[in-house]
Amino acid sequence: MKDNRPAVIINNTSFPSVLVPDAEKSTHEYGLKIGKSIEWEWFSRTGGNSCRYYDQWLNFHKLRLYARGEQPIAKYKNSFAINGSLEHINLDWSIVPVIPSFVDRVVNGISERMYKVRAEAVDIMSAEKKNAFQDMVEANMNAKEALINIEKDFGVNGFDIPQQDVPDDQTDLNLYMQLNYKPGIEIAEEVAIDTVFNMNDYAEVQKKVVYDITTLGLGVAKHEFQQNNGIVASYVDPQNWIYSYTEERDFKDVFYYGEVKRVPNTEIYKIKPDISEDEMTKITQYGSAFYDYYGIMRNYVNDIFQKDSVTLLYFNYKTTHRFTYKKKKNDNGFEKVIKKDSSFNPEPNEKFEKVSIPKDVWYEGILVLGSNILLKWQMAENMVRPESPSQMALSNYVAFAPRMYKGVIESLTRRMIPFADQVQLGFLKKQQILSRLIPDGVFIDADGVNEVELGTGAAQTPEEALRMYFQFGSVIGRSQTQDGEYNHAKIPIQEITTSSGQNKLVAINNEIDANLNLLSLCTGIMKDASNPDPNSLVGLQKLAAANSNTATRHILQGMLDIARRMATAVSLRLADVLQYSDMKDELTMQIGKYSVATLEDIKNLYLHNFGIFIEVAPDEEEKALLEQNIQQALAKENIYLEDAIDIRSVNNIKLANELLKKKRKDRDKKKMEEEKVRTDMQTQGNIQSAQAANQAKMQYAQAETQGK
Repeated sequence: MKDNRPAVIINNTSFPSVLVPDAEKSTHEYGLKIGKSIEWEWFSRTGGNSCRYYDQWLNFHKLRLYARGEQPIAKYKNSFAINGSLEHINLDWSIVPVIPSFVDRVVNGISERMYKVRAEAVDIMSAEKKNAFQDMVEANMNAKEALINIEKDFGVNGFDIPQQDVPDDQTDLNLYMQLNYKPGIEIAEEVAIDTVFNMNDYAEVQKKVVYDITTLGLGVAKHEFQQNNGIVASYVDPQNWIYSYTEERDFKDVFYYGEVKRVPNTEIYKIKPDISEDEMTKITQYGSAFYDYYGIMRNYVNDIFQKDSVTLLYFNYKTTHRFTYKKKKNDNGFEKVIKKDSSFNPEPNEKFEKVSIPKDVWYEGILVLGSNILLKWQMAENMVRPESPSQMALSNYVAFAPRMYKGVIESLTRRMIPFADQVQLGFLKKQQILSRLIPDGVFIDADGVNEVELGTGAAQTPEEALRMYFQFGSVIGRSQTQDGEYNHAKIPIQEITTSSGQNKLVAINNEIDANLNLLSLCTGIMKDASNPDPNSLVGLQKLAAANSNTATRHILQGMLDIARRMATAVSLRLADVLQYSDMKDELTMQIGKYSVATLEDIKNLYLHNFGIFIEVAPDEEEKALLEQNIQQALAKENIYLEDAIDIRSVNNIKLANELLKKKRKDRDKKKMEEEKVRTDMQTQGNIQSAQAANQAKMQYAQAETQGK
């Protein structure tokens, strides 16, 4: 049968110049050059079936198998094979789940670290409101004594905030602003971000990202705006993700991203509804041809559906675009700016002026791999563009690789593989030794048994002697033979101890423990942090647990960096949706379901700019230290129980400690005031008692005088 499939086309193509006019950048030919250049960089075969994309794919696949305890056992079988044959050995080839235990401990520990997205309004209008509020509090602080006297003398409360909350000095003022000042617009922004995250089940996305950073050393997430679904935050599999060369662990300097997806042929009609039948036939043929071209993937995909699917490259490319505007001056002196296309070139005029501003833009493209068919090429819609003079545009992808050097990504799982292999080999060696161990036996000297008479007229047989030995543990022997000579077989039965395998088992167990210790040392994770040695001191247990947290802190930082950048992108998209999108009312109502009080502020979010920060909940060690300080303060009556409750409710450890110091200082001040009141009352009482005594003496003297 004749093969009608076309030949796969992967030519050496370089990226086109970025200096060409913007009109040329938007052409189909320019987009095809970009797509083919990316394809050459990632899919060109240097030898055999090897290429950058599939090398990365197989590398990540191997790491994931190790992290699941499902790595191939061929390498272990080769260590036991003789001339390639395993007929002489029968072992249980199950994998010892050493690496999964460490990976789960890290992932679960980091996933439990709670954090809160904090939004801080940084626009001029919000800053003015904050400054006005701070000035008001500071004015109350400076006039505190005067306001107290006014209230005493005239009964008028001149404080704008509760008197007990008025700060005493500048340090207390800063703490008060951090703990108590939270404008409604910031609360609305935080509620909106949390709502979008909840709608997209971002907690599950985050767990996958943490697992990828631990296993692969790379985590990727994606944010986008879909016309029917609104703001979408989703997970991206690093195995299918491509990017331009970078040495930055946050990938901020990357100028193209992409995803490789194998999609059903019917998906092509959604991408390009007006596609012709001839084009569709050719795309189907290329899909099958590309699958055969890279036969390396046949072991990992289902052959049944190959003829009904095609491999596509979804890619984003960053370049510059000059946006042209017409600035018109009105008769009343005001200026009006109207957006124009790049062909706008008016004659010099006093009322009209051409303004051209270069900005970063992202183009979106879809290429059928192995062909010259470009299904899509256009400037991306709904780009995320922060309010800044740089006119930059953020990518839809957010990635982080904590340990990257010269483009090479390193992961925690990769460190553990050599030691895990040694543990697995030790486990198999133990099986081999145990299968060849011989049970202890006995040696019977037949001559010594035959010389013994049992008094029945017959000599003892070896069978009877062995039965007596195993039943009663006794044996009958003779020190002399029937001829009266010394009987060398006077002890006819002797035990044979076969303990040659014990030393080998001890050596293998020691080797397994040594590799587990090395594995723990190279990762910085305790072998079993949940069950520490009961004989170790409590301080040592905490120190070991703290070391484990320190060793995996880069994974936590990776998770928090991705969460912060995703929250920032969601914040910017919220402003665009509320200002321009038809989904404004629908999104407002969805957020309002969670917080009706902030509904009015949500409608005005697009008028403000926000800085997004991540507040991480303290870990157990930090909580324990804070609780220790609280208990000491309670024991010395430096704070009240209500103060302790307020301090525990602050997630930020630094602020919690500052609040503890303030509460303690307030309590000491109040105790001094109470002591002064008691002293004054006692002094007044003593004076009154002395006066009463003197008056009594005077009355007595007067009475005595009158009596005389």
